[in-house]
Amino acid sequence: MKPLLKKLTETFSPSGYEAPIREVIQAEIKGLADEISVDALGNLIARKAPAKNAKDSKKIMLAAHMDEIGLIVNHVDEKGFVRFTQLGTFLPHTLVGARVRFLNGAYGVVGAEYLTNQTKLIPLTKMFIDVGASSPKDSPVKIGDVAAIERPFYDLGKRLIAKSMDNRASVAVQIETMRQLKSSPHDIYFVFTTQEEVAVRGAMTSAYGVDPEIGIALDICPTGDTPDSATKDVSLGKGPAIKIKDPGMIADPRIVAWMIKGAEKAKIPYQREVSSLGSTDARAIQLARAGVMAGNISIPCRYVHSPSEMVDFDDMQNTVKLLVALLSKEIKL
Repeated sequence: MKPLLKKLTETFSPSGYEAPIREVIQAEIKGLADEISVDALGNLIARKAPAKNAKDSKKIMLAAHMDEIGLIVNHVDEKGFVRFTQLGTFLPHTLVGARVRFLNGAYGVVGAEYLTNQTKLIPLTKMFIDVGASSPKDSPVKIGDVAAIERPFYDLGKRLIAKSMDNRASVAVQIETMRQLKSSPHDIYFVFTTQEEVAVRGAMTSAYGVDPEIGIALDICPTGDTPDSATKDVSLGKGPAIKIKDPGMIADPRIVAWMIKGAEKAKIPYQREVSSLGSTDARAIQLARAGVMAGNISIPCRYVHSPSEMVDFDDMQNTVKLLVALLSKEIKL
């Protein structure tokens, strides 16, 4: 999965502008599904039909969002400095000095109005992008142009660093699961969703269209294993995290129990996750139509929503193993 992850993370596709990453994924999953389609919001939906002799087949939706957080221009001042707002949510203190690439090919660096009090965090309203221009006339960007962070993928062995592990790590896991899952008694929809970082919009529409019985979101989650980090019992290298609750969703207890039992039976390391920040596509799936049994499997990630996010390769591989173990057998809830 490492070459795949490098290709995915180095593709620029912020929320609302997912065409480039969708094309990469389409090429990777060619021949792995019985049906592939793209809906009105740009969600890529790949269906694997159940085995012909399948009994008690269930319709299952897996969702891994393919968008990444980005920046969008809302003003170019008289000196050519670019002001911006966000597509998604960056942690402001991680942005100063970051290099960005615009979808039109322009480059820039994020600067800031340094405050007198250097211990005070710099708000986004005091930041700008320097694209090397001296006026609006010679600026290579205009209002509405979109950028993403410019950072290469780094392989440190087991630990991997890139600018968009959220959520390209889960996209890679979902693709690898499609490769390894040779057959299933279930009707499985592998959905690569759009606009998750801006109110889980893609999952909302695709879940309505698929109308699954069971929904599983795949995403990353922050860890609690760095110095002075928030108290959280999730660490890199200890396996996928089975979500129990986040601010947007309480996972269905039946789904949680099914995932834990599957991990223990297959002897796959796992962690239990209760998060106090953020939510995932599982929230939208759970609330689709008349409601769906939904849960979430997270890949632990350090430095979430920053220009350099870190995951553990063993966690990615074990997430694939867990999904294959869960999906290849009949489900009794």
